[in-house]
Amino acid sequence: CGCKGIRSCLLCEGPAQAAPPPQGEDNFTYCPATGLAKGNEHSEFAGWAFPFPGVFLTEEFISEDEESGIVELMDRDDWKPSQSGRKKQDYGPKVNFKKQRLKAGSFTGLPSFSKKIVAQMKACSVLGGFLPVEQCNLDYMPERGSAIDPHFDDWWLWGERLVSLNLLSKTVLSMSCASEDSIQLIPTFSKENGELSPPGYFTQTSACKNSGEEVINCVLPQRLVPSKEVTVAIHLPRRSLVVLYGDARYKWKHAIYRKHIEHRRICVTFRELSAEFSTGGRHEELGKELLEIALSFRGRPV
Repeated sequence: CGCKGIRSCLLCEGPAQAAPPPQGEDNFTYCPATGLAKGNEHSEFAGWAFPFPGVFLTEEFISEDEESGIVELMDRDDWKPSQSGRKKQDYGPKVNFKKQRLKAGSFTGLPSFSKKIVAQMKACSVLGGFLPVEQCNLDYMPERGSAIDPHFDDWWLWGERLVSLNLLSKTVLSMSCASEDSIQLIPTFSKENGELSPPGYFTQTSACKNSGEEVINCVLPQRLVPSKEVTVAIHLPRRSLVVLYGDARYKWKHAIYRKHIEHRRICVTFRELSAEFSTGGRHEELGKELLEIALSFRGRPV
């Protein structure tokens, strides 16, 4: 396998099976329809929610036939061992993140099959002007104990929007926050009886209307919880496209835990350039060169 340092997979843990990476239960679940992270039913936060900005999720982004064709083309190239039981195919420039050095290297562009995917992205409201300069394919298998630890994607080189296409099986993107701040929770609204849940929190302070248009004095309850105690599950259906930006990109780490890989799963992640390598940036010319290579769509894995 390709594990290094503290990372491990089922292959290198061996029969004794060393303790797997921490895999706590997510206590909130993201709701794409409302943009809220809602407390899970059996957690201490049941009945509570908070806004979770910076996530765009669209289901059935490609068809089953398109998915089959893409995976078939991927499998014609070699998959290189990566850490935590993953395998990878990289299409991007040569980067040294520690020394912040960048050059084209052997990069010849994104693969030909991605041209249609990138074109379809233009229909997504949050992807206006998105020009991918790098593509990373990651292969997850339960037999290898595949996972990826909570992390931020680099923001010296990569821009605000991270775009991932989830292929072959569903999974869960687990979001966690190491901030010392607190999150302000609000009660959720029950569809069954039109009441707030958890109930019994009204106080006589301000005017609001109930379902019968009768004016009553009430105020929504609030609850503060340390950010470190909150984890949010973003459910990714098969063939869905997810975009992380804003707070979800810069304040919340994202991870895929071993327990959420039930079948083979391929993640195709596209990244754009940061402001430093874009128009008006310090390294604008290098950025233009790399984008010209990337968008030729003649690439092979580097």
